[in-house]
Amino acid sequence: MIQPIARPIKRKPKPKSLRLHGTVARDLGIRIVTGVLQPGELLDGEIQASEQFKVSRTAYREAIRILSAKGLVQSRPKIGTQVSPRTGWHLLDPDVLSWMFATDVPDQALIESLFELRRIVEPDAARLAAMRRTPEQLARMRSGLDGVSRHSFATEEGRACDHEFHSALLEASHNDFVISLAHGVATAIALTTAFKQDKLPAPRDALPGHLRVLEAIEAGDAERAHDSMAALVADGLNDAREARGCC
Repeated sequence: MIQPIARPIKRKPKPKSLRLHGTVARDLGIRIVTGVLQPGELLDGEIQASEQFKVSRTAYREAIRILSAKGLVQSRPKIGTQVSPRTGWHLLDPDVLSWMFATDVPDQALIESLFELRRIVEPDAARLAAMRRTPEQLARMRSGLDGVSRHSFATEEGRACDHEFHSALLEASHNDFVISLAHGVATAIALTTAFKQDKLPAPRDALPGHLRVLEAIEAGDAERAHDSMAALVADGLNDAREARGCC
């Protein structure tokens, strides 16, 4: 008996609005975080805005929901949608961070603040990791740096591997509050690294510094892990300052 030929299942394409709302959210998000739209400023009404962006009102509403979830806007009955105060922004949200780096030259205060955060968090996280890391977390850190060695910090692949190293290190602290910062801090590192690689004529090879951190964590040497990470962060800040001076 001849079997009927199986026909491929035709999948309906996603509605166009579902592809566009992310673009609208990014456009508005960049305007907000770069100061084009100031806190307290009212956004255009739904009808006017959907016409401006050439999207459906449904797509625009979804874009506003995305921005609201990131703390960038707030909608109030009879008032409209306003840009939220900066204190309400989810600054370590990966999208918000990437929007802050959307300009050719990131704000100096942004660079300094990100490295202040790293100085506060990462050296002590490395100290804790040296005492608390699991074999699986060590393997992830080693794998991340092996990937950096293969691809270099100049490539997206290499920076993704570096992201894995820093995420695993912060998770190895086994402190839930530090772990909650892991994705945001690692994203900030990836963005500043990409900026340095793009702007510096001869970027520093940061891999040896990373390896010193890993070796101290593997050895269970908490103080050396702390000091090695502090030195790595300090070198990164100096490079970022130099990169900004090249612009």
